[in-house]
Amino acid sequence: MRLGVLFSGGKDSCYALELASEEHEISCLITVNSDNKDSYMFHTPAIEWTKFQAESIGIPHLFGRTPGVEEDELEDLKTLIKKAILDYKIEGIVTGAIASVYQSTRIQKICADLNLWCFNPLWQSSQTDLLLNLISGGYEICITAVAADYLDESWLGKQITIETISELLALANKHKINPAGEGGEFETFVLNSPLFKKKLTISDSLRHFSRDSGRLEIKGLD
Repeated sequence: MRLGVLFSGGKDSCYALELASEEHEISCLITVNSDNKDSYMFHTPAIEWTKFQAESIGIPHLFGRTPGVEEDELEDLKTLIKKAILDYKIEGIVTGAIASVYQSTRIQKICADLNLWCFNPLWQSSQTDLLLNLISGGYEICITAVAADYLDESWLGKQITIETISELLALANKHKINPAGEGGEFETFVLNSPLFKKKLTISDSLRHFSRDSGRLEIKGLD
């Protein structure tokens, strides 16, 4: 089956892409850049750099924009998916949703409206197992945003490793955060995965941090 992948460049969408590619033809990656940095629907940190990931993976990339008005932004996503149907003949959509009912139900509705299959290979996965599988699978993942009391500025730019996972699990046990960031505690950007033909390296970046949240602004990739 020919599928399009909703692609944010983060760990979940990259892993969902890998799993889907094991049994299906991935025709394109679909990325929406929201002007609303607090969008409920779309991942926004480092989203403009997804084109470099797509080039490394070697899959066509559809990139669209939305003002990010809640609910209205779904129509912008739908328009981009319609383009994927026309240009790449996709028959279904892959998402990296793990537990977000808000995101999954809205994407499922779009797929139903367009007569597409909606494939969620990570749905209800163990967050701990997910992190461990990513590391054992050769992923290199950088934290690009934090939004939790217990994740300070030092986490921006940190790579997820076995040691990092141990720290996140300790915080999860003590403060009830989601260890894989499913509650919005942090966002990620993948620098390398089994599907990348070329590893990416952040050559320049800036940290922006205020009170209990912050973002890593990537300014250069090699």
